Amino acid sequence: MARRSSSEAIAWLLFSAGGMASALLIPVLLLLFGVLFPLGWLAPPAYAHLLSVLSNPFLRILLLLLFALSLAHWAHRFRHVLNDLLQLDRLRTAIGVLCYGAAAAGSIWAAVVLFQ
Repeated sequence: MARRSSSEAIAWLLFSAGGMASALLIPVLLLLFGVLFPLGWLAPPAYAHLLSVLSNPFLRILLLLLFALSLAHWAHRFRHVLNDLLQLDRLRTAIGVLCYGAAAAGSIWAAVVLFQ
């Protein structure tokens, strides 16, 4: 049996944490801000209220964690799809660098947007 690298355990940890956070929180946010508020079924919060809520640094950190974990989940899933399903094993290192690099770049971009 081939020995796995030590970074593989971290990748699976981020994959599972990202999947759990994404599955629990993103559907609620999409339902509220994508369906219920635009259709008028619920009264949307005022802009000043949303601005005051988003000015809380704890909430910004939580949103950053949600975005970063979701991107890490995507990166790991996409990497394994390309490696296993499409049989691109010869490009395993390049695919890993591109997928996890894209997730890191997206997380940095989310941090810039949230904390500017």
